[in-house]
Amino acid sequence: MPRRQLIVCAGEDLFASFFRPEQQRRLSSLFRWSRDGARTLTSGLKRKLITADALITTWDSPHFSSDLPRLAPKLRVISHCGGEVKSRFGLALFNELTVTAAPVPMAHATAELGAALLLYSARNLDFYRDKMRQRSNRIYEDLHLHGSTESMIGREVAMIGFGRIGRALVDLTRGFQLRWLVYDPYAPKSLAKHYPVRFSDLPSLLRRAHLLVLTAALTAETRGLLSRDRLARLPDGAAVINIARGGLVDLIALTNEVRRGRLRCALDVTDPWEPLPIGHALRTLPGAIVTPHIAASNCRVRHDMADVVLDDLERFFKGRGVENRVTTAMLDRMT
Repeated sequence: MPRRQLIVCAGEDLFASFFRPEQQRRLSSLFRWSRDGARTLTSGLKRKLITADALITTWDSPHFSSDLPRLAPKLRVISHCGGEVKSRFGLALFNELTVTAAPVPMAHATAELGAALLLYSARNLDFYRDKMRQRSNRIYEDLHLHGSTESMIGREVAMIGFGRIGRALVDLTRGFQLRWLVYDPYAPKSLAKHYPVRFSDLPSLLRRAHLLVLTAALTAETRGLLSRDRLARLPDGAAVINIARGGLVDLIALTNEVRRGRLRCALDVTDPWEPLPIGHALRTLPGAIVTPHIAASNCRVRHDMADVVLDDLERFFKGRGVENRVTTAMLDRMT
């Protein structure tokens, strides 16, 4: 295969977190490549685009509008090191070029964090950790006399969204004999034959959701799905676990519910603020766990994503079909 011209749109540190030395050597065997760390479409990047046959993009890459083919007349393929592409590229590019993503390696890592937060919430560990920070051993006496009621084994767990991450989470937690109640109007109902799930309408699910996990994509339909009114329908003491997108939840309303002590939360993502402001109440409120968007940040996951990107680029220029193309028909249901 002749070595084509490729630009990697990433700063030095971010690039190194994705591409190990052996992957960089593979990149060199396939392409004449250069790296550009600009986060906006600078004059320097525009000059490089004139001769580019392919792009690798990352979370820090510029937004490329639909006039990209004018700037890059030789460009044929864009491979994104990530899962979310809808907001990164102009709509027309998905028809004019081949655009690929690398969401598969992220799913299991995100599900792993979901399992951790679910177990943490089910056993109410934040409550006990707070008790152990107090200058009292009363909690020992209370547990000695009355026992505890928290457990995840055999529980019913509610989930909104049943795509790649949701299914991976169900698989990871099969040993807990969970009964999953799922709302996803687009998921094939035949999945219930292979997963311990029962599909539900949203109002019924919210009424029973003592443990609620969000794994849905953020779309025009799902933005603000957990509004103030819908949060109010959750049972007292319910825990909202968000490993998907912050925009699914009305953060102000959720913060008020946690401040009142009526709901708990475990959030890896927040919106409209991310990073979450230093003084935000959810950083310190009892009943709130917030992590800094760590679900798929593991470097091993990034290396796997780089392999997916390299595999698709090699297939493309060898005339074989890519495996992870994103089409316009897919965008409405994607974040």
